[in-house]
Amino acid sequence: MIQINNLTKKYKNITALDNVSLEIKSGEFFGLLGPNGAGKSTMMNLLAGYIESDSGSIKYNDELVSRDTMNIRKKFGLAPQPLALYDDISAETNLKIFGSLYLINNNELKSIIEEKLNSAGLYDRRKDLVKTFSGGMKRRLNLIAALLHSPEVLLCDEPTVGVDPQSRNAIFDYLQKINEEGITVIYTTHYMEEAERLCKKIAIIDFGKIIAQGTKDELLNLLPYKEEIFAGKNEKIKTIYNSLANFGEIIEHDEKYEIKLQGNFKLSDIFKLFEDSGIEYSNIDFHKPTLEELFLNLTGRRLRD
Repeated sequence: MIQINNLTKKYKNITALDNVSLEIKSGEFFGLLGPNGAGKSTMMNLLAGYIESDSGSIKYNDELVSRDTMNIRKKFGLAPQPLALYDDISAETNLKIFGSLYLINNNELKSIIEEKLNSAGLYDRRKDLVKTFSGGMKRRLNLIAALLHSPEVLLCDEPTVGVDPQSRNAIFDYLQKINEEGITVIYTTHYMEEAERLCKKIAIIDFGKIIAQGTKDELLNLLPYKEEIFAGKNEKIKTIYNSLANFGEIIEHDEKYEIKLQGNFKLSDIFKLFEDSGIEYSNIDFHKPTLEELFLNLTGRRLRD
C-alpha cells in the first residue's frame, strides 16, 4: 500500500503540490486526472524517488520512499512522459542497456526482454532502430524499459501523448494485462476518457491540490444532477417548458434546451411528458454526466483549458 501524507513541493514561487494526501492500495489501477501543469509529473517523480518533497512523506508498505531508500525505490518502475529511449540503436539494445543498469544477469535479462517484447507485440521489431518506430511503439518500449526489473508498482506519466487511437488501445490492453498480473499501476492523464476506461479509483488534481477522489461513480455523485437531457427547440417543447422545469435546471442554448435532471422522479415521467406532447424521440438526446463535467463543476473550467 502507498500512503502519501501532506505532500508539498515548491519550485521557487510555484507550488507544484500543495499538502496532498492519497492512499493507493496494492494491485489497484489508480488514476491521477488533471490538466497540464496540475502537478501530476511532480507527483510521479516524488514517487520514483527522483526528487525530494519540501514537506510530507510517501510510504510504501510502511517504509519511507526517498532518494536515499534504494531498496524501496527498486520496487517502482517509471515510464516518464518524455521518452527515455535511444533512437539510433535497436529496441533490443535499448533494453539491454536499461537492464544492465538494474544489474540483471545477462541470461536472465535476455529471457526477460524476449518475454516483455512478445507481451507488448514488439518482438518482431526487436532488431529495428527505435527511430523507425511509430509513436505508439516507442511508448510501449518505454513501458517495457520500466518493467525490466519486475517492479511491484508501475508509474505511467501521460503514456499516450502523441499516440494514434489504435496504438492507444494497444497500450491500454498492455497496461490492463500487467495490472491483472498483480502490478499496481499509477496512471496520470488529462484525458477524461482514459481515466474512465482504465482506473478503478481516480483522484482529480488541479493547481497542486486534490479536489476530489473516489471511484468514477463516487465522483459523479458529487454533481448536483444525475443525468441531462438535450431537447431541440421547437413550438411543442416551448409549450411544456414550465412542466420541464419541475424536473431540474433548464439551460437555454441557441438551438436546444439542456435539462439537468434533479430531484426524485422516474425517468419514465419525463419521457411520458415528451410523448404526450407529441415530441419525437429523434428530437431528444439523453446524456449521462462525465468526469470532464465534474471538473468543470468543481473548478469552473474544462480539463484541457
